[in-house]
Amino acid sequence: MSKELNFEESIKQLEEIALELEKNDLDLDKAVKKFEEGMKLSKKCNDMLENAEKKITILINDGNDNFSEENFSVDQ
Repeated sequence: MSKELNFEESIKQLEEIALELEKNDLDLDKAVKKFEEGMKLSKKCNDMLENAEKKITILINDGNDNFSEENFSVDQ
């Protein structure tokens, strides 16, 4: 991974790794390396999602066409 991948590119690469591992035709060393690469990509994707969640705001309509902003919260 020489360049910094965006979320979509990271997910696509993670899917490709999963397909390679599912084929069951890799030797143990290659499979372990692919698994490690996949775990790193998974963590990176999770971190990107967490950062995005922190930035999201939700527009709330009070019923009278008055909108306000609230910070995104998973607990809603």
